[in-house]
Amino acid sequence: MVTTRAERVRTRRPARSTTASDPAPSDPNALPSWGDRFTQAAAHFEMVLTGERAASPHTRTAYQRDLQQLAALAQAADTAPDELKPKHIRGFVRILKSRNYDARSIARTLSGWRTFYRIMQRDCAWSGNPVLGVRPPKRGQKLPQTFEKDAALGLMNNLPDDGVLEVRDRAMVELMYSSGLRVSEVVGLLLIDLDLNAGLARVLGKGSKMRQVPVGGAAIRALQAWLSVRLQLLGSRTANTVFVGRNGAPLSTRAVQLRCRRIARKLNLTEPLYPHKLRHSCATHLLQASKDLRAVQELLGHANLSTTQVYTHLDVDYLMKSYDQFHPRAKRK
Repeated sequence: MVTTRAERVRTRRPARSTTASDPAPSDPNALPSWGDRFTQAAAHFEMVLTGERAASPHTRTAYQRDLQQLAALAQAADTAPDELKPKHIRGFVRILKSRNYDARSIARTLSGWRTFYRIMQRDCAWSGNPVLGVRPPKRGQKLPQTFEKDAALGLMNNLPDDGVLEVRDRAMVELMYSSGLRVSEVVGLLLIDLDLNAGLARVLGKGSKMRQVPVGGAAIRALQAWLSVRLQLLGSRTANTVFVGRNGAPLSTRAVQLRCRRIARKLNLTEPLYPHKLRHSCATHLLQASKDLRAVQELLGHANLSTTQVYTHLDVDYLMKSYDQFHPRAKRK
């Protein structure tokens, strides 16, 4: 019997069967052979972050995002995460750079991976930490965006207060500029932690650390105005947070950001308004007037003074502008 060439090839190379334990390569959702092992490792890491480290939900979400990225890169490299070497991590850094990740984002991602491997070494007997010694790309110092002092005062003096939501928004903006709060600290502020008679607020910052911050006179008056109409949004409901939305529920950080954008549009501001810019402006203006870096560190809740020192660069910029404007011999021909 005569056989064709195609039949001979099929005879020599029988089709490979596909089972649940051997997923088809074309299936984008198929887990690699180490998938279950990595899922268990990620679950243990989450448990350590939640219990031992008492990390905030935001921090835990960021770490889990880092692990998902690590798993995807490891799968593309056809190497299990517990078998990665420094050369693989350096290759991943190059991939992230090619995807237009900035140096700061890559550094934070490497930090997350480094912490994950450290826990795996300690608790799960993983053999090494391939991230040790891998440096992120060099980055130029990115200075915080701030308002000029006169612009900040003009903004505060013109904040609208012609409705219940506007009264609330005015109180939030005044508080962020007065006390240098993060947006997460503003939405999480509780009524029991606000003492307007003493001009103090107790806020829960990063790492679940509590700190007390002063509240300025203008912010106190704005908060008093808001608390006097707060029940109009609550109705018969109750809420422990100082700031609530139109349905009486606590505000989200996204809602505060959107309300800041609305204020900027309403006032026809020529520069963007967002919560962290108010925090940066508070720190910069306080440092310019007081020259007390430690006080600014305490106000902002920075764990390390080096984090606060970025504002000294802004202070130098302010000094140079003032020198060029006012010194009689500063003008250049």
